[in-house]
Amino acid sequence: MTGPLDLDDLVGRARDGQPRAVARLLSLVEDAHPRVAEIARALTPHTGRARIVGLTGPPGVGKSTSTSALLTALRAEGMRVGVLAIDPSSPFSGGALLGDRIRMTEHATDPGVFIRSMATRGHLGGLSWATPQAVRVLDAAGFDVVLIETVGVGQSEVDVVKLADTTVVLLAPGMGDGIQAAKAGVLEIADVFVVNKADRDGADATVHDLKQMISLARREIRGPGWRQPIVRTVAAKGEGVDDLVRALADHHDWLVAHDELGRRRVARARDEVEAIALRRLRAELTDLRGGGRLAGVAERVVARELDPFAAADALIADLRG
Repeated sequence: MTGPLDLDDLVGRARDGQPRAVARLLSLVEDAHPRVAEIARALTPHTGRARIVGLTGPPGVGKSTSTSALLTALRAEGMRVGVLAIDPSSPFSGGALLGDRIRMTEHATDPGVFIRSMATRGHLGGLSWATPQAVRVLDAAGFDVVLIETVGVGQSEVDVVKLADTTVVLLAPGMGDGIQAAKAGVLEIADVFVVNKADRDGADATVHDLKQMISLARREIRGPGWRQPIVRTVAAKGEGVDDLVRALADHHDWLVAHDELGRRRVARARDEVEAIALRRLRAELTDLRGGGRLAGVAERVVARELDPFAAADALIADLRG
């Protein structure tokens, strides 16, 4: 049985970089602990310094290998790195994709690295709730870079990487379908493209296809903007990873120089505030449902005493108190 939660002590130890305190805070915010608002209040003044990098792409492109190689390169530059590895499997059953990340365990004993796997199922409120909270914890804990690694290129992954300052989209040779998927859903959020496994046949064709896609997309954009670089890597051998680190630094410098970093972070904060407000409103609406108020107005709609809009107005009036 655990004792009462001493948030001041826990936050203080996390800010000192103590892994167990960081892990405890992550568990609390992911599980939407009743004191999560207090946690955010305590952490927020100590955030804003970390660079947030999202990595996404179709399955099979070597995202976990690339994340591990990038981790090594960033650590070589003296940066402290936190990793949020988004996993689609149950947090209880694990899964093959977690097994793919076993290679990142080489960093497990490094005090300058913290790796956390987050399942897309099993978190109260979903990743849209848990991930911003987890990023805040790692930022406040003093990590210079937070890497968010996702599994696929579906809408949930796109939503998650919108939390990033810089989004890296990884592809590999011989993945024509993957290129099409990127064109359909990821191109617009990519800041840096990586063609991993670039020692394989078809790498030149993949780079060519990407250049064409970028060129076509830029025709629709007026004025100067960030030109998405294409970085070739062989992450399993560590090749090209230094080029990726430089591309990330270049993009960060561009964001700062063009006031884009602040704009992105304001948009991110707006989305988070809206999500929290909606979450609280849903909770209050659930209370009305449990108290029978929702059922009461629903019966009046069926009896044609109220139309649905008037019924909704009545519920909103109740919420406003």
